[in-house]
Amino acid sequence: MDSVKEAWELENSVKLVDPHRDALYNYDASEQKVLADAKPWKKDPHHFKHVRISAVALLKMVMHARSGGSIEVMGLMQGKIAEETFIVTDAFRLPVEGTETRVNASDEANEYIVQYLQSSRDSGQLDNAVGWYHSHPGYGCWLSGIDVSTQMTQQTFQDPFLAVVIDPDRTISAGKVEIGAFRTYPENYKPTAQQAGDEYQTIPLAKIEDFGAHASQYYSLDVTHYKSSLDTHLLELLWNKYWVSTLSQSPLFTNREYSNKQMMDLSQKIRNTEKSVQASSRGGPHMGYRSGKDNQLEKVVRDSNKIAGEELTGLMAGEIKMKLFKGVGAEVQSDPHA
Repeated sequence: MDSVKEAWELENSVKLVDPHRDALYNYDASEQKVLADAKPWKKDPHHFKHVRISAVALLKMVMHARSGGSIEVMGLMQGKIAEETFIVTDAFRLPVEGTETRVNASDEANEYIVQYLQSSRDSGQLDNAVGWYHSHPGYGCWLSGIDVSTQMTQQTFQDPFLAVVIDPDRTISAGKVEIGAFRTYPENYKPTAQQAGDEYQTIPLAKIEDFGAHASQYYSLDVTHYKSSLDTHLLELLWNKYWVSTLSQSPLFTNREYSNKQMMDLSQKIRNTEKSVQASSRGGPHMGYRSGKDNQLEKVVRDSNKIAGEELTGLMAGEIKMKLFKGVGAEVQSDPHA
């Protein structure tokens, strides 16, 4: 059981802060006011570069995202800022209406936010709202056109503010939290080639157009995770409660609907690429055109390798569990001293 918990912390790089002081949880109102008055992020659109999320806040967000199934969910994050870093100490879900492509915050949700933050302050938790999170079930961590518009509005009226996206389906398949943190650029700002992100990720065909249309309007931040001494205790309680289900579940069965969608999407990409290659061969050797098709084929290969890797990981996990636990119950029953 302990090894499973340690593996989860290792996969997500959860590191223990000073166990005696838990320094990242100390909120200094005067220090935050100095930073808010200086507003260094107004001078540099790329000011914030890092996000540190507590282990308990991460678990809350992942469990919330997973509970939504194929429907997007949304919540807020509490914390503070420290120079170029957002520090997220806690998170809470919002009562919003979601669909498979968007979440809509109503007046009821806005009223809930005000009441929740006031209750937190009354109970001694002085952390501000530093960002919002929502889920992208099965289609990766990036900002859609609606997300970009929402984040721009928040940065205009409530900066500093952060957008976090979690993919619960890919989290289950990979065994590691699929998470991204983002900030939008000011309107009419043109990022340089070095600032533009070039990290490849698998995007379903139905989302590719929306992904590409807005990719230059925001940038990603480096995400790391930490835990306090209280987080450590809470994580131990959680693992003590859920370790049986954690060991007994298989991502191949738990996430089979997502896996089927991935295979269907990949097959469509292969058909599209095949048609493009055939068309280019009939049209003659146009180097620029062929280079683009080679790039398209490379992306299909990378997508297929990703799916194969996840399936192999699930199969290996099942085999290991079989070797470790097969016949354990029978041995206990046959032991007269048990």
